[in-house]
Parts: sequence; C-alpha cells; structure tokens
Amino acid sequence: MDTQEKIRQTVTENPVVLYMKGTPTFPQCGFSAKAVSILKACNVNFAAVNVLTDDEVRQGIKEFANWPTIPQLYIRGEFVGGSDIVGEMYQSGELQKLLEGLTS
Repeated sequence: MDTQEKIRQTVTENPVVLYMKGTPTFPQCGFSAKAVSILKACNVNFAAVNVLTDDEVRQGIKEFANWPTIPQLYIRGEFVGGSDIVGEMYQSGELQKLLEGLTS
C-alpha cells in the first residue's frame, strides 16, 4: 500500500485523526501539544499518528491535504486544519459542532 493510500485509509477508518509530532502523552512540538490539549478539552477520542516515526508519512501528509505544516486534524475523513485553525475553531465553538456525536 502506498503512503497516500495508507493516509486515506487512516483518516476514513477513524472518526478523528491527528497527525502530529510526538504522541498525545509526549508531544514533541508546541503546535502538536496545543492541538492535543484542544481535543482533550473537547472530550473526544482520537487516533494520533506520530509523523516523526515515518518520514514517508511525514512528507505524504503534507501532500495529502496540500497543507505544509503539522499537526493536521481530520474529522470524519475531512481535513480541518492545523493548530491555529483548530484553536480558532475551538474558540468560536465551531470545532465542538464538528465533533458532535463523537465525544466520549
């Protein structure tokens, strides 16, 4: 399976996916840490993919969404945005609406 197909499968099989640097318990960049804390505040389960463990995924995810930075959040198979966008959506309540029905 090629990298793009692997990414597509991950974002379609999991309702909420965060491609990040590090893990939810040990984020390895401030932007990833911010995204994790927002998702935790929303009380939602999410799959996390550590891009630091796989260079192909690290590059491939940037091409997949045509988005140059990490973290990247996907909800119900759709690219939502990076750390700043997710933060703005959380502040406005828009993120919580997207996550309705997915909270744990």
